[in-house]
Formats: sequence, C-alpha cells, structure tokens
Amino acid sequence: MPSWLVSLIVHLAVLLTLALISRSTNQISRIELLFRQSSDSTASELLEFTTVELEPTVPLEAVVDDEWVEVEELISVDVIDAQADLMSLVPKLDVGLFDPVAVPSNALAKPENMFEGRSGAAKERLLRLYGGDEQTEDAVASGLVWLKRQQLRNGSWSLHGPYANGARGENQISATAMAMLAFMGAGSTHRSGKYQKELLRAARWLVTHQDGQGFLAGSTRGHERMYSQAQATIALCELYAMTGDSWIRPYAQAACDFAVASQSPQGGWRYQPRMDSDTSVTGWFVMGLKSGDAGGLEVDDYIWPKIERYFDSVSQGYSGGYSYMPNVAPSPSMTAEGVLCHQYLGRHRNMPGMAQSLGSLVQNHPIKMNEADVYYWYYATQALHHYGGPLWKQWNEEMKATLPDRQEKRGRERGSWSPSGDAWGGYAGRLYTTCLSIYCLEVYYRHLPLYEPGETE
Repeated sequence: MPSWLVSLIVHLAVLLTLALISRSTNQISRIELLFRQSSDSTASELLEFTTVELEPTVPLEAVVDDEWVEVEELISVDVIDAQADLMSLVPKLDVGLFDPVAVPSNALAKPENMFEGRSGAAKERLLRLYGGDEQTEDAVASGLVWLKRQQLRNGSWSLHGPYANGARGENQISATAMAMLAFMGAGSTHRSGKYQKELLRAARWLVTHQDGQGFLAGSTRGHERMYSQAQATIALCELYAMTGDSWIRPYAQAACDFAVASQSPQGGWRYQPRMDSDTSVTGWFVMGLKSGDAGGLEVDDYIWPKIERYFDSVSQGYSGGYSYMPNVAPSPSMTAEGVLCHQYLGRHRNMPGMAQSLGSLVQNHPIKMNEADVYYWYYATQALHHYGGPLWKQWNEEMKATLPDRQEKRGRERGSWSPSGDAWGGYAGRLYTTCLSIYCLEVYYRHLPLYEPGETE
C-alpha cells in the first residue's frame, strides 16, 4: 500500500476519533472555583477549577402545567478570566484567623432532620403539641394565597408591588427568597405540594442570578446585598434539603461556599465580604449555613467556632441580652436573634444568660399591636419555641392571637399584613411584613425543636 494512502487513513481515523470525543453531551457545564488556603501563611491562594455537569432542565416529574408562564431557561455560569480581579468580592483568606478555640462538645451538631415536620402526620402532631390551631393555619393559608397572587410572570417577586404599600427600594432577590421560604415552611417544594408550580418558577429565576463565585445578589444595591445573599442561600439550601434534587445542589453548594469565603475576621458577616460583622446580617447567614449543613452540603467546620466567638462578643453573658455589634447596648431584636443563633450553634438550654434573655423579652417586650416589630417577633418566636416551657406558652398565646388579628381580612390585599406602624415596615413594605408574619405562624412545624421535650418543661 502506498505510504501516502497509509498516512491518509491514519489521519482520517484520528479526526474521526476526536469528533466522537467532542460530541455534545447535551448537558450544561458549570465552572466551580474552589478557594483553598495553604498551611503556609505566606503561600499564595490556590485556585482549583473543576467541572460539574448540571442538568439543562428540571427533571420531567417536577414539571407542572404552566401554560401561560414564560420561564427563563437555566444558564451556565461564565468562565472567569484568570487575569481578572477574581477576588474583588472575597479578599484573600488569612490563615492566622483560624486558630483553634474551645467550643462546647455539641456546638457542631447537625440538625439533620430540621425540616421533617413540615408536612403530613408530623406537621399535625407538632401543630397540636406546640400550641398552633385552626386560626393560625387559616392565617398561613390566606397569606400564601396572597403571595401566590403577587408572583411576577418571570417567577420572581418584587418588594414594590403589584400590591399596595411596597418598599422604598426594589430588591427582587430578597423578595423572591422570602416568598419561597414562606411556601416551603408550609411543606411545599418545587416537586410537591400545593405551591410546587410557584416554587419551580421561582427557583429557576433565582439560580440564573448566581455568578461564578456563588454570589446571587449582584443586582441588589448597597447595604442590602449581603442580606439578599443570605436569604437566597437559605432558600436554595432548604429547597435542596427538602428534596435532594440534583439540579439544585450545585447552586446551593456555591452559595454556601460564598458564605464561608466571605466570613469576616470577627466571625460574622455584614455589608461587604470579610470586612466586619453585625448580628443582624450574621443571623441570616447562620440559618443559611445550618440549612446547607442539614441538607448534606459541604460546610467547612472551621467557621462555627468563629461564629460562636462573634456571638460571645455581643452577648452580655449572665445578665442576658445581645447587641447589634460589640460594645453597643443590647436590643430586643438582637437579643432574640443572638439567642436563636447560639441555640443553633449547639449551646445547651441552660447556658448562662439564655433564660434571662428570653425571660426579659417575654416580660418587658411582649407582642403588642401598637408596637409592631415583625422582625423582632420573627426571631423571638423561633428562639422561644426552641426553648419551650412556660415562657414559650406565654409568648405563643399572645402571638397566635395578635398576628391573625392584624391580617387583612378583605379587599385586594386580603391575606397580607400591612406594613403601617411596623418598626421596619415603612422601609421594607408589605411583602416583608407578610412573609415574616407567615414564618411566625408556621413556627410550630417549620423547624423541629432543638431541645428534647423533657428539657423544655
């Protein structure tokens, strides 16, 4: 056989092989950036690029009848130029910040079943056990119907409207995450439940806003960005934890990775990644990371002692109370948030200051119609529910009467809660007050209690 013919055959075989290898797999490839810290404090940070295959669409069994809705297609995350300012959002980690500190033996406990009470017989049992009733459930149901009516055609929600008394500024990431959490708290997911269609559309919209670093709030302004990021992290992590759906996992994991990488030297989070900390923003991130942990996502253990150290710095100790930042006077809302976070960090029910803090809230800052502060009520309701006992019973009796009474009973806003008179309602608007009110009324089953029943008597 002539040498030129042999050469031609060999080249054709090579080209055919390459063509077969490079055929499309009909899957979306996503680039993940993993930031790893060398044990040498002077070493440069390593960037490891791995490819994760994402399903291009939601599995068929999750798709529901949705004739009139235009749903945005899931998009892949662009590859980041290695020469670009890759760490503009997340500055380089400092290995010296991760010195080991002593923590309680149960501080890293994983609340692996925290969402299992949201539906079925478990929901009914928890509702009765912790003091919910038909009135609270009717209020939740009416609130969710109102939320459903406000969803936009692209699957998101708005803080502006189309309802009355919207927020001063727009923040669709927060609005969408908060609405999703209200539906999920009552047991729906994008794969099951009364509001699966709404959650499917919302999840598809939300994940298209995530960038290569896991950041979801790029379209959000100023100080609200990290709040939005934390709330979106909770929404994605809860959705994954409740379903185990594989197409959600990479987005939820990336959000957790961003949270870990953006933790500040003080141990918490605030308005910019790794700059400083405050109790308000930190509380949202704690719940996001705990939700991810509960769902089996990877959350680095070294963050928990740092978070605990931050909350110790804003705690008043035996006297009770937590502050917005260190060396600032305590407030009711920050006290409730601080206690709740310490509970999730594994502190025992008899930890110094817990009874004093919660007792002061119930006695000195009870729920009052003329002093509405649904942000405070949201955190106090959760912390007292976990704590249990007479303090919870006293708080719950007032909460489950006041919130349904404040709910709109007629007109186009029926089922919502007016922001008028609320401490932050004039700024955050009607959707904000409605979502947090729903969370309060779902408290009986929204998260399983952290302490054994015998401990709470």
